[in-house]
Amino acid sequence: MDIDFVRNQFPAFVEPSLQGQAFFENAGGSYTCRQVIDRLMRFYTQHKVQPYAPYAASEAAGAEMDEARNRLGALLGVRAKDVSFGPSTTQNTYVLAQAFRQFLQPGEKIIVTNQDHEANSGPWRRLAEAGIEVVEWQIDPATGHLDPNALEPLLDESVRLVCFPHCSNVVGEINPVTEITALAHAAGAFVCVDGVSYAPHGLPNLGELGPDIYLFSAYKTYGPHQGIMVINPALAEILPNQGHYFNGDVPYKRFTPAGPDHAQVAACAGIADYFEALADHHGASDLRGAAIGTFVHDLMREREIALLQPLLDAVKDRNDLRLLGPSVAQERAPTVTLALGRSAEPVARQLSEHGIMAGASDFYAVRALSAMGVDPAQGVLRLSFTHYTSESEVTGLIEALDRIL
Repeated sequence: MDIDFVRNQFPAFVEPSLQGQAFFENAGGSYTCRQVIDRLMRFYTQHKVQPYAPYAASEAAGAEMDEARNRLGALLGVRAKDVSFGPSTTQNTYVLAQAFRQFLQPGEKIIVTNQDHEANSGPWRRLAEAGIEVVEWQIDPATGHLDPNALEPLLDESVRLVCFPHCSNVVGEINPVTEITALAHAAGAFVCVDGVSYAPHGLPNLGELGPDIYLFSAYKTYGPHQGIMVINPALAEILPNQGHYFNGDVPYKRFTPAGPDHAQVAACAGIADYFEALADHHGASDLRGAAIGTFVHDLMREREIALLQPLLDAVKDRNDLRLLGPSVAQERAPTVTLALGRSAEPVARQLSEHGIMAGASDFYAVRALSAMGVDPAQGVLRLSFTHYTSESEVTGLIEALDRIL
């Protein structure tokens, strides 16, 4: 990967107020690429009007929104009309949970995990109020691993939905989505995957991956603050419409009762612009659609794995902290969470004095931390990066962390 080309696509790297600081809280939200910022500015300045009306500015606004849906759908390997935008992934999940509340019958079951961010756990757990049985698929308390073999005994003819993360925002291990989906489908259950912590490291080909619902956040994939979800059309047709009754036959409006920000939807096409620019620059200008998504996914993962292993090696054997999740870079996303046995916030503050921007919190993964014996009140130190992070920034992080600890 040409890191100079990559960093030139992100205005944050030349922003004077950010000079001398290395960003290691990407799991909370990535920097925004120039292509998205340009589209957002153009929309707000040239046609910030109600879209789809029969005048030029409105037609242009609608066309840009359609472009975002069409191009993201192509990258993800799905139909454009199966891509929905909402205010956030949390909001999207709550709307879906309401649809399932109406769809499921008392006594039927859903399976959730204690590895998730609360956004893909809490909304589903609340279905117990409607008489739905909620079954918890539990992680290994020592490793945080979510074992597919432990799922099989939980699956029976009453299970209608299995919800789990592509990877946890604190454990970081990449879960085998296709394998888990196959197990659930064989038992007659639908599958909902929270991809928020995985998608920043390469958009998956959802046509090949196989879940019925996949959710992620544009603001963590170099874009604006929107939640993006893809729903299998067969499932979307049988779930009760959550939008206005007269929009029920429009797939991408069925589960977005609160209309998303038009300008931000349009700006999401900039994510596709950026992916195409990466592919073109790295010799893959002949690729189209999902092939671009796969090429960029692999390009990102290769670089991140190379950057991640030195950091894991630097922390995995220390006796003054606990690394959550795998110590092998290929098995995880570059979201490295450290339990320090004390409050993590002072350490994050000390890192900031060394030019390292990192977070300390429970990161809404209270159930996962508690299951692993980590006190959520103390929080954990999370060091997360993406493909645009430089080797020198990782080296600086390792050195600063060692001095502070």
